[in-house]
Amino acid sequence: MVLLIVDDEPSQRELLAGFLQRQGHQVFCAAGGDEALELYRRHPIDLVLLDHNMPGETGDLLIAKFKAINPQPKIVLMTAYAAVDLAVRCFKAGADDFLEKPLDLLELRDKLAAAEEQLLQLQDVLVVEEQLVDSPLPFPFVAKSSSMQQLLSLVRRVAKSPWPVLIEGETGSGKELVARLVHQLSERREGPFIEVNCAAIVESLFEAELFGHEKGAFTGAVGRRDGHFVAADGGTLFLDEIGELPLPLQAKLLRALQEQRIQPVGGSHSRAVDVRVVAATNAHLVAMVNENRFREDLYYRLNVFEVQVPPLRQRRDDIIALIELFLGDRTGQLELEPAALDALLKYDYPGNVRELRNLIQRAATLARGGWLRRTDLPPVVQARQREEGSRLSSLAPLPDQLEALEAELIRQRLEEAGGVQTRAAELLGISERVLRYKMAKYRLGRRRG
Repeated sequence: MVLLIVDDEPSQRELLAGFLQRQGHQVFCAAGGDEALELYRRHPIDLVLLDHNMPGETGDLLIAKFKAINPQPKIVLMTAYAAVDLAVRCFKAGADDFLEKPLDLLELRDKLAAAEEQLLQLQDVLVVEEQLVDSPLPFPFVAKSSSMQQLLSLVRRVAKSPWPVLIEGETGSGKELVARLVHQLSERREGPFIEVNCAAIVESLFEAELFGHEKGAFTGAVGRRDGHFVAADGGTLFLDEIGELPLPLQAKLLRALQEQRIQPVGGSHSRAVDVRVVAATNAHLVAMVNENRFREDLYYRLNVFEVQVPPLRQRRDDIIALIELFLGDRTGQLELEPAALDALLKYDYPGNVRELRNLIQRAATLARGGWLRRTDLPPVVQARQREEGSRLSSLAPLPDQLEALEAELIRQRLEEAGGVQTRAAELLGISERVLRYKMAKYRLGRRRG
């Protein structure tokens, strides 16, 4: 990364610069605000380490000027006077994190490693978005949340390989879209993408559907027919709901994956196929393996790369963009009542993205007069809003209500993250240090799940 150190103490600048250069970073140093702003304008800075107490302008004032020039680089404040009011002031100005002096160099190293990973993920997301401009995906891939940006970054790297991919996620979370994305970003993008729903095929016809059959192989086989493996030759075969694959056929699928050859039902000769298999499931395959309902060797063969699709309740930052997407041509023509948007953002969506799409289509159909109101939403969504609202007193002052909402949101994210503070901070879009401050402020204990 390209780093900018802003500190009026020469010894501190030299110590940090030497340490960070040994870590492989390119480092620029400035003793004050004017010099720092000039370096910030001239160089593609990724992250600023900014001392708060310097002669002239303080750190929080400089942050605003940095953000006015380029809001993208991260800013980490360094201060020997850590306090909640200072932290709040700096975060409002645009700081991403802060470190207390004297600095713990190992903590600094870890924070920079995390920041660099986020930067690489964002670069991957930009590349993917460019590649998908004219893609045949059913609808655009929404990735405003950090969890979906991490997924896009992973998919971009996985797609380049020839190996099988196992996509896991809840019903309606977008596993098929991820599978199509893997195909579209791979070297096989010009080849076919064949989708097979393993839960929708009669068990007695499964083998013939996958591998094809010869004439007379079974009753009703009036002619020769190629199966899905042959149809996907040179491309990608997507096996959705792989957990529904019958046990006898799992052994044959394993053999086909290992040998890249298939034998039609009733045939005496095998044929080579060049197919990449992408599988998806909403079942817990490890539990199925332990219960002898899914072959362990097939599980590990399919799970060369594992992609977890987060449920919508863990990527609420995507909800507004998804609403606009599903409104389609009515975006801008149909306004969302604030209470309706509040209810949509708070609802947990057990049916995930698919449920949100159906919900928006229903509500848009019922809407009158250019407004989509809370009353246009299903009762279950309205009930969640009333439940959340009942926790606040309408007589409380506005600052108290805002704090109560913030505390409730932090509590929800901690619960979703199973009490893991690092994960909860990612879901909230704040640093772990800020999360710890707010947990102490609102007396929120660490939850375990």
